[in-house]
Amino acid sequence: MLPRTSWLAVSPDSDFSIHNLPFGIFSAKTKSPGIGVAIGEWIIDLAAVNNLGFFDEFNLDTSIFRKDSLNDFIASGKKVTAGIRLILQKLLTDIESPLKEFAWHILVKQEDAVMHMPVKVGDYTDFYSSEEHATAVGRLYRPDNPLLPNWKHMPVAYHGRASSIVVSGTPVYRPQGQFNSGQLENPVFGPTQYLDFELELGFVVGKNAKMGKPVSVSEAEDYIFGAVLFNDWSARDIQRWEYQPLGPFTSKNFASSISPWIVTLEALEPFRIAGPDQLPEPLPYLRTSGLKNFDINLSASIKPQEFDEIIITETNARHLYWNIGQQTAHHTITGCNLNIGDILATGTISATGPKGAGCLLELTQGNKKILNLAPGLSRTFLEDGDELILRGFAEKNSMRVGFGEVRGIIKPSVGL
Repeated sequence: MLPRTSWLAVSPDSDFSIHNLPFGIFSAKTKSPGIGVAIGEWIIDLAAVNNLGFFDEFNLDTSIFRKDSLNDFIASGKKVTAGIRLILQKLLTDIESPLKEFAWHILVKQEDAVMHMPVKVGDYTDFYSSEEHATAVGRLYRPDNPLLPNWKHMPVAYHGRASSIVVSGTPVYRPQGQFNSGQLENPVFGPTQYLDFELELGFVVGKNAKMGKPVSVSEAEDYIFGAVLFNDWSARDIQRWEYQPLGPFTSKNFASSISPWIVTLEALEPFRIAGPDQLPEPLPYLRTSGLKNFDINLSASIKPQEFDEIIITETNARHLYWNIGQQTAHHTITGCNLNIGDILATGTISATGPKGAGCLLELTQGNKKILNLAPGLSRTFLEDGDELILRGFAEKNSMRVGFGEVRGIIKPSVGL
């Protein structure tokens, strides 16, 4: 695919190029929540474009663009959603575009808009798909055998809490709970001392899967609409005390943050890449071939109070051992159904190297190593007032497709 240029001025380093056109839910001073598409520093109001007749071939009522979530729009199918994206690309690159004269009517500056949760999430599953992350964390507790026997045979995951998924910018209150302090036999209760982030992607389900009918790995991507940045906040001391025998619970259920724009699979198509070799070979229902991973640069930054932000993590989604097709196939192999708006998160994405760790648990080796951010400024885990920022983008042949960012500032615990 060759680079294209919009008649709207778009910075070359914008995440929201003509090659992207992600979908989200926005509101503005004179506009109630509805569906928008990001281009440069602007948002295109899809309801306004539809009213002008540019989407007539799909015979859509404008009310579908005035919903407070993308769920119904996504349910119209990829023929519609991908079709609308292609129409917008043509209208925005055609010098004689009939849309130009209506620019004042259809465009809203991003800085003048409020972004909302893009989808209503019914269910959320968090995978554990980065070998680098699983190995680094496993080594903290099992130095001689970091990966458990099942890890290279299936995409390991747990079911998370959908109701506490929030959009970027929503404050995160330090959770309280039980944890084992030092070598005490009995737990203590209080605010977590080991508050962490997890740098992930979240894939948004775009098609219902029927209960009792597994989705094959070959058709799995037909069930995925697109992806967001995902921060699965974690209370590591609470997690360490509670995770055996059933896995995370209150250490993860207090908040997960997502970016407001959903980048479609169509936009990510040019950035496909082969994943790592999988040895031993997976069972037949998990076998894939071809370019199933995505070359997406990812970073995490901390902005302490009264300081500039500091990049602490730089990694890439290309490293994921298990791809979204395999995750979807394994999720449904039992006959578990999927619903539009569900999120399948990758789990922490890490890479090798000094900044490759996708969470503080790795960066500080389980609180054993101090992370020096600046002269006189260090961290092992997050402190109240810290803001954590995730960013991600793909770039190739002068084409850039990005996710924007997902931010969350840590607030003190709310007492009982």
